[in-house]
Amino acid sequence: MSDCLASGLESAIPLLLREIHTLADVGKITIAFPDEGAFKRFNTMFDSFETITCTKIRDGKKRIVRVKEGDAEGRHIIIVDDLVQTGGTLKNCAKALLERGAIGISAYVTHAVFPQDSWKKFVDSEVKFTNFWITDSIPHSKEIAKNPPFKMLSLCDSISDALLGFDLLQA
Repeated sequence: MSDCLASGLESAIPLLLREIHTLADVGKITIAFPDEGAFKRFNTMFDSFETITCTKIRDGKKRIVRVKEGDAEGRHIIIVDDLVQTGGTLKNCAKALLERGAIGISAYVTHAVFPQDSWKKFVDSEVKFTNFWITDSIPHSKEIAKNPPFKMLSLCDSISDALLGFDLLQA
């Protein structure tokens, strides 16, 4: 008799949703996606929020981010993506949203890669992020989260819940 192992894709978005509902301005939250790929991956997880989709345009070596759909006027925008490298796209997305009237910018990424300490550009930046949520999926994230605006959302409970659910299904 052989044992079967089933795997499934779990998301850390429920961690972000829990955080969003603790914010004082939860009624003014709009979720933004920095590109169409992020929109396709995550938009169905934010049914109760207005959304904005941005798009990246390459102009030589420059990447320009523009708002494709949605309204940022008077809203606290949370940019959602799966990972961040240097953060250029997130900063450019934030600038585009502020130009469209956003009153606050936050961000969430599951995987904060940030090579060569590129996270530091969010600590003292001309574009101020109210919150920048990251998870502990990458070991150095714990050190990054010691610096505002970064805040750690631990994957431990999500992984434990997923494993417990799997065990219950097998019983």
